[in-house]
Amino acid sequence: MATDEARSTAAVRSFSGAVTGAAILLFAALAAAVLGGVAADAAGHRTLSVALILNIALILFGWFRQRRLARAAAEAGARAATLAERDALTGLLNRNALVIEGAALIRQAAARRGAAAVLMLDLDRFKPVNDAHGRAAGDRLLRLAAAEVQAALPAGALVARLGGDEFACVVPFDPPSDPGERAAADGWAAQIVARLGRPFEADGGALYVGASVGVARSDRDGGDVDALLRAAEIAMYAAKDAGRGRHLWFEPGLEHALRARHEMERDLRAAVAGDELVPFFEQQVELATGRLTGFEVLARWEHPVRGAVPPDRFIPVAEAAGLIGDLSLSLMRRAFLTARDWDAGLTLSVNISAVQLRDAWLAQKIIRTLTETGFAAHRLEVEVTESALFGNTALARSTVASLKNQGIRVALDDFGTGYSSLAHLRALPFDRIKIDRSFVTGLCDRPENAAIVTAIARMGESLNMAVTAEGIEDAATAERLLAMGCERGQGYRYGRPLSAAHARRLLAERQLLSAPAGPRAARPLPFPLRRAG
Repeated sequence: MATDEARSTAAVRSFSGAVTGAAILLFAALAAAVLGGVAADAAGHRTLSVALILNIALILFGWFRQRRLARAAAEAGARAATLAERDALTGLLNRNALVIEGAALIRQAAARRGAAAVLMLDLDRFKPVNDAHGRAAGDRLLRLAAAEVQAALPAGALVARLGGDEFACVVPFDPPSDPGERAAADGWAAQIVARLGRPFEADGGALYVGASVGVARSDRDGGDVDALLRAAEIAMYAAKDAGRGRHLWFEPGLEHALRARHEMERDLRAAVAGDELVPFFEQQVELATGRLTGFEVLARWEHPVRGAVPPDRFIPVAEAAGLIGDLSLSLMRRAFLTARDWDAGLTLSVNISAVQLRDAWLAQKIIRTLTETGFAAHRLEVEVTESALFGNTALARSTVASLKNQGIRVALDDFGTGYSSLAHLRALPFDRIKIDRSFVTGLCDRPENAAIVTAIARMGESLNMAVTAEGIEDAATAERLLAMGCERGQGYRYGRPLSAAHARRLLAERQLLSAPAGPRAARPLPFPLRRAG
């Protein structure tokens, strides 16, 4: 755009110069005519004099116009030069300028036996904020983030926006004499993470984004600026995989890990497209009687080369690659089709990730899947983790309301491990609270765990919400949970997760297949419990 403006200004300037030149030639001709016609008739002389005066005015107009156009051309050139080096939104350097100026800075640092750190950072939760609050709020957030990054770095640092919500910095520093000593760049990276981890005031409220940072150094990781940017980017992705909101230094092994991650993402894309991920079913029981009440649906992936891939390895990859929505709906579809002819009193629980909850059409997609498979909505319970609600309360409220309007129940999963638990219970109409396994493990030996579980159970009772405990592994824990007021439980105490075939075999043994339309009393499990006291 700036180039077109400069070309247009130059064309007008050229035309103006031509007009001025023609006017000067005309002036010379008229002056000669006036001087030569002094003895001529007076009327003719007056006509030539008027023409001469008008020509002088035209010359003066052209001269002033030429000067204005010259200034405009200079300004257009300056704007073009600025846009060639700067990001229009934040005023930071762009990638090309960073590479050029960064190379010069690294050479200067090497000449004085110093080094330069290259930092690459990406905002962790920019996309959901941008989607929820609009582009204007997103642009404001990027400008605020740019200012925070600059404030965290010393004078002389180069800061660039590479595009989207990705930034990079080149900072000179003096390497520590002790190889084990932390370099100054470690503190700068930590400062950036801390500053971007604080809430930003935008769009009438507090917005949280956070950042992950990768760091490389010119004296150790070598190569040109592009190579150092790639090294820092690899470290940045490793920081994201490690939990986000942190910084990591580049290590050669990280490149291998990133390559392996890309290979897993490629294979996972093929697996999702080929419907290769299958549902497994974990039993959920009534603690007082041992009666089977339903199953939680879990994802399982049997890779043809790697074998069984644990969910805690492929689920984060699916979320980062934008595959989790398709994966989850595919898993639901298979689970619903599998459970259609199970006893009508048995329910299925499915987990919804934080990434899925950002989809404004999530409720409609789940309802459509229920309709297409013929699975009754009242037999489905959707589980949402507390961390998934962080920063998305308005959208979560809308999604939960849409699900409940169709008869689907909603549970708050991993209760006590996320953010603002009580606020979420007050804001959203949950049907059930699920106590995280971290509080259930060692319940009989840890008084603090027992106190937390008791408080959660009493709160659920006062709010008229059922309570389920996860991770039950022995009878003593189950007895203790029942005494505390928990109604239902799940865990290895009741068996490992089952494939569809094994779940069907279990239900056939208990006469829980091909049930009539209404719910039917299920046969108790072999380990009924009695409420203590």
